[in-house]
Amino acid sequence: MVNKIKLLLAFAMLIAGIAGFYLLSDNAIVVRILVVLAGLAASVAVLWTTPIGQQSLGFIGDSVVEARKVVWPTRKETVQTTLVVFVLVVVMAAFLAVVDIGFAFMVKWLMGRGA
Repeated sequence: MVNKIKLLLAFAMLIAGIAGFYLLSDNAIVVRILVVLAGLAASVAVLWTTPIGQQSLGFIGDSVVEARKVVWPTRKETVQTTLVVFVLVVVMAAFLAVVDIGFAFMVKWLMGRGA
């Protein structure tokens, strides 16, 4: 029961930080962002004291570690892949246009409307 109350408190702190951003619209953007960050930090601090929160934050940490293992393509590979996609799109568009014109011609011919 205590853990559920802590989870609700953490959620309330996060919502309070976000609400503070909008309620303090007269203040500078830096102050508003600091309010959001303070709400987020307080929320994470309370969340860390619960077993579910520790599992969740551990999962996020593991996800960051796995994301760092990703091998990103080089600029050259990205440009080449993009060009291949564009060429394939143009080729498929031309093919489908020819098929569409052919079907339109056949339908007109079958219906006896000239061609």
